[in-house]
Amino acid sequence: MKKRCFLMWVMMAASAGVMAQKEGFGYKFYGQVRTDLFYNSRSNSETVDGLFYMYPKDVAPDADGKDLNAKPDGNFYTLYTRLGVDVTGPTWGKAKTSAKVEVDFRGSGTTYSLFRIRHVYFNLDWGKSALLVGQTWHPLYGDVAPEILNLNMGAPYQPFSRAPQVRYRFTNKNFKLTAAAIWQSQYLSVGPSSNKVGDVTTTKSQSFMKNGCLPEFYLGMDYNRPGLLAGAGVHVSSMSPRTQSEYDGKVYKVSERVTGVSAEAHVKYVHRRFLLAAKSVLGSNLTQTSTIGGYGITCTDSRTGEQEYTPLRVSHTWVNMMYGSKFRGGIFAGYLKNLGASKNVTGVLGTGTNIDQLNTLGAELTYNRPNWKFGAEYTWTGAWYGDYTDKARVTNTHLVKNNRIVLTALFQF
Repeated sequence: MKKRCFLMWVMMAASAGVMAQKEGFGYKFYGQVRTDLFYNSRSNSETVDGLFYMYPKDVAPDADGKDLNAKPDGNFYTLYTRLGVDVTGPTWGKAKTSAKVEVDFRGSGTTYSLFRIRHVYFNLDWGKSALLVGQTWHPLYGDVAPEILNLNMGAPYQPFSRAPQVRYRFTNKNFKLTAAAIWQSQYLSVGPSSNKVGDVTTTKSQSFMKNGCLPEFYLGMDYNRPGLLAGAGVHVSSMSPRTQSEYDGKVYKVSERVTGVSAEAHVKYVHRRFLLAAKSVLGSNLTQTSTIGGYGITCTDSRTGEQEYTPLRVSHTWVNMMYGSKFRGGIFAGYLKNLGASKNVTGVLGTGTNIDQLNTLGAELTYNRPNWKFGAEYTWTGAWYGDYTDKARVTNTHLVKNNRIVLTALFQF
């Protein structure tokens, strides 16, 4: 199957010369071959077998009291090699038309070395306004992201997701308004893995949003002038954790919902070879954006087992500074704090809910030539684990650390 998909892509690329003759259309093919070698001093919460790195796992004592997670690991991959095509089409009325299709070999979930869609959308541009329909970066990721070698692009401090969406943008001089309705595909919300009352084991699934019958919504404003981009936005999500409840040996139809409101602010300043970028997010149940969080159970109906919820609030902030061109170096710092819930909870569902705070410090150096990049990056991450209280705040913490080294070679075409 993989060979057939690759052959189809090669045939498409080979026929580009013929396709480009179609009146009103233009095609630009691009891609990269990327290799990543990494080493961790400890087991970590991660995906893609360690390529997408999050934070170190908590202490897990064996029968002798030895920590099972205190072991190093590392590997070498080419999974983030990618191929893409940008298409310009004929005008539709007063609108310029364009499209993008981009894939890599990342796979999905726990699978890898398989084709995966990264971006696939069409765009209608009327000059001041534009409408995009398809899959691309989640608006919380936006136009400001850290320049680092780690493939998590700053997660869990930076919201990371590509999502199907309908996005409208209006630009007037230096100001840009963005409004979007967003769904989920590859990056999913966390919820209960069963319908049993009190079960706080979790899974990632599209069903939580699907059953909620509402997309996510984002509204943001940016100020943009040469060398400076600054803005802020508000995000709302509402989902249904369960539609059935298994309680006291019986099954009941229930109507459950948890709604979260999040806010973010971002800035990027570029002057010649210097870059300064930062983002701060006050998140509310943003597990679909590769960060920690979730929601807590506030009460349970004594007859049907129907549950009510409140979202957990998490503050995450990062800062990135870079300098240079041929030789380019920089630092990255991230801080995340679990602020808990506004109400008392009897159970918590989510990711990293027993973490009070996270800290990351990283430094990198790259050598850059036309079409080539070679780089090395060191990252220290500390996670403070503990026990959560009635309001899901974490106390009695202890520190767990990881040291990570990444070596990358990249050829772009």
